[in-house]
Amino acid sequence: MEMRRPFQGVWNIIRFNWQYYVLAVSAVLFLLLIRDNLPDLLRLAAIITIVLITLTTLVSLAVSTYVYDFSALYSLDWIQHGGIVDHMVNLHAGFDETSALLKSKYPKAHLTILDFYDPVLHTEVSIKRARKAYAPFPDTQPTGTSHLPLNDESIDKAFLIFAAHEIRSEKERIIFFKELYRILKPDGEVVITEHQRDTMNFLAYNIGAFHFYSKKSWLRVFNSSGFRIKNETKITPFVTSFILCRNGASS
Repeated sequence: MEMRRPFQGVWNIIRFNWQYYVLAVSAVLFLLLIRDNLPDLLRLAAIITIVLITLTTLVSLAVSTYVYDFSALYSLDWIQHGGIVDHMVNLHAGFDETSALLKSKYPKAHLTILDFYDPVLHTEVSIKRARKAYAPFPDTQPTGTSHLPLNDESIDKAFLIFAAHEIRSEKERIIFFKELYRILKPDGEVVITEHQRDTMNFLAYNIGAFHFYSKKSWLRVFNSSGFRIKNETKITPFVTSFILCRNGASS
């Protein structure tokens, strides 16, 4: 299994979202150039703006470095082993950092890898850049969100790690999760790992937190597709993992 390189996580964020950092640096340089020619009140406003842009950018990068490069996130130790796992599926939108890790964690299980990316529906420029930067994991199969190429009740564990939020339409997410319900064994589990649109992520990412979904939004999707939360784990203060099971399944 290929090891993660030092600071791989934060570097990926910068290169997949470089336009935001170029804009931030450009704004700071422009304000630095003109501030001495401004009236007192506007000069003060320029200085405050420079400080805010610099501070929010550095905080977001520091949090990202902690989450993606120094936390226990990619150890996968937070995933519960409970039950026999014969067949599992890892679903993503073309940026796959976890299939190799899952194969290592469950060496005896059969792993199916599905890429649900649709360039018409999933238009985030960052995911397009990520797809170009990393080759797909061997045997990855393309799929859609409305039908997964797996039999009914055939999966012990399904994983969506920083993937489900790429489905920007709630209606599409519900259809997708109904498909997960269909392929999941009665005692199977779905592992959803995401940032949430909450206080901690607003403090870390400012308006960037709007890219995430609130817990209320996730609950609507889970409930509408027949799931309930079996367990909820804070991997870090900024990342939550939901373990889902079918409504009516034993805990």
